[in-house]
Amino acid sequence: MSVHKEIRKVTTHVLSEMKLRGEKISMLTAYDYSMARLVDEAGIDVVLVGDSASNVMAGNETTLPITLDQMIYHGKSVVKGVKRALVVVDMPFGTYQGNSKKAVQSAIRIMKETHADAVKIEGGKEIIESINRIISAGIPVMGHLGLMPQSIHKYGTYVVRAKEDEEAKKLISDAKLLEEAGCFAIVLEKIPATLGEKVASELKIPIIGIGAGGSVDGQVLVIHDMLGITQEFSPRFLRRYHNLAAEIKGAVGAYIEDVKSRDFPNNKEQY
Repeated sequence: MSVHKEIRKVTTHVLSEMKLRGEKISMLTAYDYSMARLVDEAGIDVVLVGDSASNVMAGNETTLPITLDQMIYHGKSVVKGVKRALVVVDMPFGTYQGNSKKAVQSAIRIMKETHADAVKIEGGKEIIESINRIISAGIPVMGHLGLMPQSIHKYGTYVVRAKEDEEAKKLISDAKLLEEAGCFAIVLEKIPATLGEKVASELKIPIIGIGAGGSVDGQVLVIHDMLGITQEFSPRFLRRYHNLAAEIKGAVGAYIEDVKSRDFPNNKEQY
């Protein structure tokens, strides 16, 4: 009998265990098979198939134009590359707002067609009916509060959210509402660190931050940003772990030079 080390699949239950133990949760986006495979092999806990694909994969200015079919395509590709991480797919703009029946149909399509582990939805009280319906269909939901990119036209700007008392109070009550509804985790985007800490300490479910300080239960970044593939986006919360843009351009430049100078292919590189 072959003996092999069993990879423990990350589940929603594993994430709550991690919060209890005080172990931080690592989360990154991925949108295609090859990148998802690398990220998973590196040991990431959660892979988010973000609607940020609208920006980094499709070149749109906002996340709004991406469709359900496109998110399913990206989700399918990612799931094929992942063995260990929990895979969460963003529900795109227009698939759940104001129509809970449509919301549950959209979520079911994502789960059936991508084989992902969960969906993520932006919003609190306003969309709680949709969240209730999706969870009652047996689909795990990750919430998203704070700066909600799908509502960018309402805000008119990507500034830090919930700095004022009223918005901070609403965020805390929305977070508690999402927990009560049965969400297994919540992403908090671009809010004061003290508020992130307060939410993480008052809720039992894991709180994952992107620009929400270091006292939350985990962190998420867009992979194209942290690898330095995208260069035009530099919020304070972003740490660039690489400058892949320069490396890729350098490699492509060297290839062009070798082709033009007839150096590539050499004798060993042909049949």
